[in-house]
Amino acid sequence: MSLLLLTIAIVALLFVRVPVAFAFLGPSLAYMLLTGQSLGLSLRLIVNATASFPLLAVPLFILLGVIANRGGIADRLFDFALALLGRVRGGLGYVSVGVSLGFSWMSGSAVADAAALGKIQIPAMVRNGYPLRFGLGVTGAASLIAPVMPPSIPAVIFAGLAAVSTGGLFAASVVPALLMAFGLCVVVFFLVRKQPDIVRTDFSMRRLVVTGRRVIGPILAPVIILGGILGGFFTPTEAAAVGVAYMLVLCLAYRSLSVRELPKVLTETVTTTGAIMLIVSSASLLGYILARERVPQLLAENVFGFTENATVFLLMTAVLMLVLGTVVDPTAVLVLVVPILLPISASFGVDPIVLGVLMIVALMIGLLTPPVGTVLYVLSSVAETKVSEVFRGCLPFIVPLIVILGLIIAFPDAVLWLPEVLGL
Repeated sequence: MSLLLLTIAIVALLFVRVPVAFAFLGPSLAYMLLTGQSLGLSLRLIVNATASFPLLAVPLFILLGVIANRGGIADRLFDFALALLGRVRGGLGYVSVGVSLGFSWMSGSAVADAAALGKIQIPAMVRNGYPLRFGLGVTGAASLIAPVMPPSIPAVIFAGLAAVSTGGLFAASVVPALLMAFGLCVVVFFLVRKQPDIVRTDFSMRRLVVTGRRVIGPILAPVIILGGILGGFFTPTEAAAVGVAYMLVLCLAYRSLSVRELPKVLTETVTTTGAIMLIVSSASLLGYILARERVPQLLAENVFGFTENATVFLLMTAVLMLVLGTVVDPTAVLVLVVPILLPISASFGVDPIVLGVLMIVALMIGLLTPPVGTVLYVLSSVAETKVSEVFRGCLPFIVPLIVILGLIIAFPDAVLWLPEVLGL
């Protein structure tokens, strides 16, 4: 009965749009009191959830993305991509995908990507004859590359929860992220054919060289970070710290970020980190309750127990993540579901890295779907338009993302190819 009341309370709070952390925390504490559990135990569970060295990489990668955003790195990448692809029909669509791919090596967050690039790309597309809906759709969908391509904040959280190699998970995410970019470019190709009024930018070798020089410094950031991790020189946390130091020095040298702005940078980092860690802590307490009520065992027996096929298990996991991703924050889903699905996936012989990539890709699609759809609300604010308009623009671009999810399910060994090549 207590578990039923807990579930009803959480669903009701989420339905009235109470922040996820508080929707989990309030009913969970009430459950602990009703079942005679110690509040001291609750406090230990909440605190211990974030007392993890691997999770220290999360605020550092967030800080890296904030510095890159405020330091004008997105503008430099956009100018270079426009100089390279502006003459191509529908070039700004490809530029949007390309810049998101480049910025993803530094941001690790779809929301940060959408906020930073949406302010640049959407007005530029509208000025050049692109429909607003197209600009919203390609910018929103391309922003999902950031939390998949390393350094990925969801990957750091999954690796910490599943006790797998963060470097291995980073490496496994590269191919799916590149496939996402390719799939979005295919959709852009077909959509721009129906837009005869699109303006193209004249190609200039001088402009290409000038803008190319301006991105050499930023491009070295992912080389240092990922090269250090994959080469075994740094742990992910150490690489994040090195990346922050490099990006800070770079932006100060460019004079695109002043010392006076650093308090704002740190404030934004702390605010974002606090929100994520509060979700992790509250979801950890809820996870303890679910384990106490034997929910993982019941789920294994009654939901996944009717099949012994690993592909069917992956398909069911993907569907579950797609559904949960539409109503719950991805971080909360990972903290809640990973401890449940990890032992079940082991019984099916599924590599935890494959499970991680599948879950992350599926959950990120939820950022483009109502009612939670965080990226939808960010772009709605940036473009000053309705959320429904943003969602309509994103719909065509969700198709290739679902296809890539299907490829991960059908060919899970392909996900492990790069980690195996790199010996991770």
